Amino acid sequence: MIRLLIILLLPLSCLGLDNGLALTPPMGWLSWTRFGCNTDCVTDPDFCISEKLIMQMADRLSNDGFKELGYEYVCIDDCWLATKRDPSTQQLQPDKNRFPHGIKYLADYVHSKGLKLGIYEDFGTKTCAGYPGSEFYLQQDANTFAEWGIDLLKFDTCYSDSHDNKYGYPAMSMYLNQTGRPILFSCEWPYGELQQNLTHDDYGEVRQYCNIWRNFWDVGDSFESVKSIVKYYGTNNNLFQKYSGPGGFFDPDMILAGGFGMSHYQQRAQMAMWAMFSAPLIMSNDLRDLPIEARNLLTNQYIIAVDQDPMGTMATKVWEFNGLQLWVKPILPKGSLAIVFFNTNNFGSGTPLSSAAGDIGMSDARGYNVTEVFTSTNLGLFKPSSKLNIRVNPDDAYMIVCYILS
Repeated sequence: MIRLLIILLLPLSCLGLDNGLALTPPMGWLSWTRFGCNTDCVTDPDFCISEKLIMQMADRLSNDGFKELGYEYVCIDDCWLATKRDPSTQQLQPDKNRFPHGIKYLADYVHSKGLKLGIYEDFGTKTCAGYPGSEFYLQQDANTFAEWGIDLLKFDTCYSDSHDNKYGYPAMSMYLNQTGRPILFSCEWPYGELQQNLTHDDYGEVRQYCNIWRNFWDVGDSFESVKSIVKYYGTNNNLFQKYSGPGGFFDPDMILAGGFGMSHYQQRAQMAMWAMFSAPLIMSNDLRDLPIEARNLLTNQYIIAVDQDPMGTMATKVWEFNGLQLWVKPILPKGSLAIVFFNTNNFGSGTPLSSAAGDIGMSDARGYNVTEVFTSTNLGLFKPSSKLNIRVNPDDAYMIVCYILS
């Protein structure tokens, strides 16, 4: 029944997403991994999902130098909602105890900091945590979000039939566009199909209606989780590359630098690979209590530049040998490269590597000015015959940017 209803709603002239957003991967902060669905603001007021928490994160993005580097979205995940819609209007409403001033007030506050507010909803009858979903209310909810001043919608796929995603997500995309407000559309469309053992080998339609899209399991605060995502993106590298670019990007999920489960080296490996994927850099951490190593990593201008490169190309996995992977990504100016050696080995003193520059991508006879990214160390000028001698730590990455000489 839902398919028929949505087909009837979609006009023949609906050609897809055209909102001018996500020309580079979006950057910002999201509540989920660090704060989850903590709704206990009575006994745990500093760590519960509330307007206070979101405002404090907006303050940190604005005051601590993140905004200037491109981190602009402050995103509320699940559990912001009241347990029921407004009985008279059927409009979504926030929990009145945790968001006493309402979402419009919160959006105005975030906007006053020069930032943008993201929010979460679900295509199904309920959100993943059991709060009211958007099924049968798509247009009304799109209008509500626009009225509140929302800038990004993360749209999940719990409590729905994922066979309906190909109807529901285009419909919500259409309704968001019809509001006239630019709202970046973050879709869980392919991820929902993965959860129900459906295969997805054509992302053309997803890209047509979504700005970013999840297509694999949630990232956990462990390097095993990160490695599983990198493996999935490596296995499907050729397919994913076809659909990644300005306006639409694959989303391997949140950046967890500053969390508890990974070492500094593992965190920087995740950051490097997400940049190579041209993935959204959406942090989930506590910006009020961020270790200096994590802050330096998250604000590393070389990594951000690679991620935000205007071409938006996803890196190519060139080879894998004995647990060491080589990934190469073209960046501007034309002819320049970002190169990452990703080490999945977790034992010993690291993997040594000696290679001619030309064998790892630096094949232009003009040569390259090469910088190691994590320490911002200039390694000098490299010709194709020059030797690169490095050691890649266990569960770590070695990342360089190679700018073509003119």
